Amino acid sequence: MRPLFVLLAIQLVVAIVFLVLVATGSIPFIGGGDGDAAPTKAPAKVDRFDGPAAFSLLKMQLAYGPRPAGSATSRKLAVKLRSLLPRGRFQKVPGGLRNVVGTVPGKERGRYIVVGAHYDTKDQPGFLGANDGAGGTAAVVQLARKLKPRTIGPTVKFVLFDGEETPKGVPDSQFLARGVRGAKVAARKFSGAEAMILLDFVADKDLSLPREGSSNIGLWSRVRSAARRAGVGRYFPASSDVTIEDDHTPFLQRGVPAIDLIDWDFPCWHKSCDDLSAVSEKSLDASGEAVAGLLATL
Repeated sequence: MRPLFVLLAIQLVVAIVFLVLVATGSIPFIGGGDGDAAPTKAPAKVDRFDGPAAFSLLKMQLAYGPRPAGSATSRKLAVKLRSLLPRGRFQKVPGGLRNVVGTVPGKERGRYIVVGAHYDTKDQPGFLGANDGAGGTAAVVQLARKLKPRTIGPTVKFVLFDGEETPKGVPDSQFLARGVRGAKVAARKFSGAEAMILLDFVADKDLSLPREGSSNIGLWSRVRSAARRAGVGRYFPASSDVTIEDDHTPFLQRGVPAIDLIDWDFPCWHKSCDDLSAVSEKSLDASGEAVAGLLATL
């Protein structure tokens, strides 16, 4: 009986060891498929951006109603946005307008970049601008609030531009001459920036963000790589779209490498349907994750 007892004891120990290996995923002789000799692990999804918090910021802006530049409503929103941004302050823009600027210091003195969006809406009755204004602003504010001081190389200037839209009655053909008013001021003040990242149409439900035609190719490649690492690469196709004049244009004109995240195929552009029904928390989160990932590499 003794040999049988010993055999049973050995089998029991082997069984216990096997169960422990299974539970910990450490079985050395089970490959990852296709004859692999070692186990494979699914890449962990990077999570640097709080999509639900950003979407709440988007809805907060819509609660103010239409917010054309210079309006009382826009000025009330600007006060709120200043309170939300780290080291928030106003930057004067001609015509009684004002940008809202926040700053998160980096590790390396003398280096800085600009991350921006516009917070005004098109001056037309009932226009809420959920995607065209509120989405980008929400993403920028959330990025600023999430980024901890001195965790990346450059200081980041988070700028919410006033007066991106042209004044009422001015045709779109005069957009660059009469619009992007806040961006022109910011580009002059921050002409020494290493890079500028603009978030514009970044929250629509059917989001696709190909490279805008004038966006810096090198910087765009880096944001696409960051998007892939975060698991949201499908929103950033390997293609280029038309060139669009936008808040990044004054920076490009001053030699600052800049990119514009904008889904130009958005069907509710300057239409009343650009409301909460046109946007998606998932899309906003994807845009924010990509930019947060890019900042981590600078």
